[in-house]
Amino acid sequence: MTARVLVVDDIPANVRLLEARLSAEYFEVVTAFNGPDALEIIERGECDIVLLDIMMPGMDGFEVCRRIKENPATFHIPVVIVTALDAQEDRVRGLEAGADDFLTKPVNDIALLARVKSLVRLKFLTDELRMRATTSRGMGMDEQAVMPLAVHSDGARVLLVDGRRNSSERILAALEPRHHVEVEADPREALFRIADGGFDVALISLDFDDFDGLRLCSQIRSLERTRNIPILMISSPDDDARLMRGLDLGVNDYITRPIDYNELVARVATQVRRKRFADRLRDNVQMTVAMALTDPLTGLHNRRYMESHLATLIGQAKDRGRSLSVLVLDIDYFKAVNDEYGHDVGDEVLREFSMRLRKAIRGIDLCCRLGGEEFVVVMPETELPQALLVGERIRQRIGTQPFLVGGRKLEITVSVGVAALERSSEDGASILKRADQAVYSAKRHGRNRVVSEAA
Repeated sequence: MTARVLVVDDIPANVRLLEARLSAEYFEVVTAFNGPDALEIIERGECDIVLLDIMMPGMDGFEVCRRIKENPATFHIPVVIVTALDAQEDRVRGLEAGADDFLTKPVNDIALLARVKSLVRLKFLTDELRMRATTSRGMGMDEQAVMPLAVHSDGARVLLVDGRRNSSERILAALEPRHHVEVEADPREALFRIADGGFDVALISLDFDDFDGLRLCSQIRSLERTRNIPILMISSPDDDARLMRGLDLGVNDYITRPIDYNELVARVATQVRRKRFADRLRDNVQMTVAMALTDPLTGLHNRRYMESHLATLIGQAKDRGRSLSVLVLDIDYFKAVNDEYGHDVGDEVLREFSMRLRKAIRGIDLCCRLGGEEFVVVMPETELPQALLVGERIRQRIGTQPFLVGGRKLEITVSVGVAALERSSEDGASILKRADQAVYSAKRHGRNRVVSEAA
């Protein structure tokens, strides 16, 4: 794993030490000796993770961390606070300021690599989601619909897997004021509860007598429905080998006994914020992709989706030696509806037309609005005679029953052009052109009819 690590410390010896350790593991290291310089490097996008000393002249590490996390452009960059060994209050303050983790001085090599590798892995996943969101914005989506706003960390559902009753009761007391915590003493049952429960965080003890807690962590990561749930391990002191193994399995964080409960609360809050941030990014990406491929007025697929999907359907038809037909539909005299009754009435006509069109075709058929009053239906495994029958059924459903819009009864008809895939060299543009020519032929011969155009 390679990544760019920004080391921020006003003492050159400390910087050189961390730089040497990280470079030996093939990380690229960038350095800064004060807060303002570090913020400039971060804003230029020149790092993937920040190792940040607290005690610096001028702007201390807490302030640098707050500025990183308050900036929507840098919020997602992991920050690891580097603090003195006995400064427990500094650790908690750093986590409350938005830091994702902390390291104590002198820095332990195992802890250093474990924290950095775990957070870099999470950073890369977040980068992928942000890239998809940016792509969606480039397709014309509103930025507020693409990028998530700041997320909170209260009210999470936490599953605590711990067989020690006294331990689980103390953890429950620490977390319950801010979260809803459920306790599972049997690690064998925990996987089923996590899979069914919609939890935000899994807090898993490794101290079971007859069960390896790392196996549960591995199982959570192996299931699609649970692999995005943050896992926070609770381990015994000096259990470095198992901690490293857990982090390699994809565990997000750990805390060692005896537990500092302020630190536990802060660590859980960090994982909740990150999960909600990633969930919101993921949901927004899915929403914006749907928006980019769907006509907002009718709910049908749009031209962009049709053009890409038509090529796929034609390729499948050719590969399998199957038939395929295309209908192009144009509402007759639609401009007159807009001119006489207004565009609001015209929009209602388009919505009603789309509903009737959906009901007249099969579920496997692709129904799209090209724009204006023009629509396309792509019918896999359909030969020309069948397509003509479908076109006639659509024509009758549109023309035989008036459209009730705004208290008026409007007589609406449609002209339909039909074309079938007949040549192995034919592509989507060619078959659409023939169907479109058939529509013009229907218009020339009096409208409200179905016409086919042979290759």
